[in-house]
Amino acid sequence: MSRLAQTAGLTDDQRDILKTVREFVDKEIIPVATELEHRDEYPQRIVDGLKELGLFGLMIPEEYGGLGESLLTYALCVEEIARGWMSVSGIINTHFIVAYMLKQHGTQEQKDHFLPRMALGEVRGAFSMSEPGLGSDVSAITSKAVKDGDEYVLNGQKMWLTNGGTSTLVAVLVRSDEGHPEGTAPHKSMTTFLIEKEAGFGEVRPGLTIPGKIDKMGYKGVDTTELIMDGLRIPANRVLGGQTGRGFYQMMDGVEVGRVNVAARGCGVAQRAFELGVSYAQQRHTFGKAIAEHQAIQFKLAEMATKVEAAHAMMVNAARKKDSGERNDLEAGMAKYLASEYCKEVVEDAFRIHGGYGFSKEYEIERLYREAPMLLIGEGTAEIQKMIIGRRLLEEYRLQG
Repeated sequence: MSRLAQTAGLTDDQRDILKTVREFVDKEIIPVATELEHRDEYPQRIVDGLKELGLFGLMIPEEYGGLGESLLTYALCVEEIARGWMSVSGIINTHFIVAYMLKQHGTQEQKDHFLPRMALGEVRGAFSMSEPGLGSDVSAITSKAVKDGDEYVLNGQKMWLTNGGTSTLVAVLVRSDEGHPEGTAPHKSMTTFLIEKEAGFGEVRPGLTIPGKIDKMGYKGVDTTELIMDGLRIPANRVLGGQTGRGFYQMMDGVEVGRVNVAARGCGVAQRAFELGVSYAQQRHTFGKAIAEHQAIQFKLAEMATKVEAAHAMMVNAARKKDSGERNDLEAGMAKYLASEYCKEVVEDAFRIHGGYGFSKEYEIERLYREAPMLLIGEGTAEIQKMIIGRRLLEEYRLQG
C-alpha cells in the first residue's frame, strides 16, 4: 500500500528535501521523542541536526544564505517533523514566521542584518502577540511603546511565547500611539518591534525579563514563556519596516503562514496516530484474530485514513495559494480548522484502538493524545477560524443590488 498523504506535482528538489527530512525524523526524532517529552527536555541534538540540514533557512531567499524554498515545501517538512514530535515543529515555526515577516516587510538594513544569521540558525526567532488578558481580541493589546528621542520605551506583559527562552530575536506587537491621534482604529495604532536578546531566562537584556517555562499538559520540550517589558529601550531602526502603525497587518500576514504551519502539524500528528493505530490493530488479538480483522476496527481505520487525506489536501491547497501571491486567509483558516479537528479525532480513535494500553506512558499514543489539543487553540481557535471563514464567504457570495 502506498503511504497516505502524498503530494502531486512536486519537483525533484522538493522530493529530495522531503526524503531527507523523513529519514531524519525516523532515525533521529521518533526513537527519542517520547523519552524527551516525558522529561520536558529541550531537544538540543535534534535542533543541531536540523541546523545541519539547513532547515532554519528553508524559506529564506538564497541571496541571504537560505534555500529559497516555497511555503509548500516548508509545510510538507513541518508535516514530517510533527509526525515525529510536534514540539520540534514548533521550534522552527516561530522562527520562520519572523523570517517571513522580515522578508516581506523589513527594511533592507533589517534583512541584511538578520536573515543571513537566521538562515544558519545562529539567530533564532520568536514572535509575540498574546497577552494575559487578551485571548483572541488582538485589538485589546495594552503593551505600549512611547517615543523618546531616537528610541522607543516599551512596557507591558506578553504571554504564550513559543521559544521564549531559546530565541535571540523576538517580533513583538505593541500599541504605539505616536503619529496616530485619539480615536484611531486600534489595529492602525500597532507596531511590530524587533527585539534582540540573549538566550536564557531571567533578565535577558535591561528592561526585558523572560520568566521560566510554563508547565503544560503537552507540547513539552519546547519552551513556552511570558515576556515582561519594563522600561525596555529599543532603537527606532528596530521598528519592523521602519514605520509605526503597520504592525497589525504585518502580524496577520505572518499568522497566515502560521496557520498553514498548524494545519501541517495537525496533518503530521494525525498521520503518526494512524500509523500507530493500524500497526497495533494488526498485532493485538482478541477472540482468536487480530482486531484489525473486526469490522468495527476496519471502519475506524477507514475513517481515520480519510481524515488524514482530506486534511493534507486542504493544507497543500492553502500553502499553494499563499505561494501564488494570492490572498489565502480563507484557505488557511479552513485548513487550520479542519486539520486540527481531524487530528484530535484521529488521535482519539488511535487511542481507542490501543485500549487500556493507550493510557500507559510506555505507548507513544499517550503523548499524541496530550499534544493534539494544543492545535485546537494555536494560531486561533476553531471559533476564530469559523469567523474568518464566514466573513470571507460573505465577501465572495454577497448578493448584489
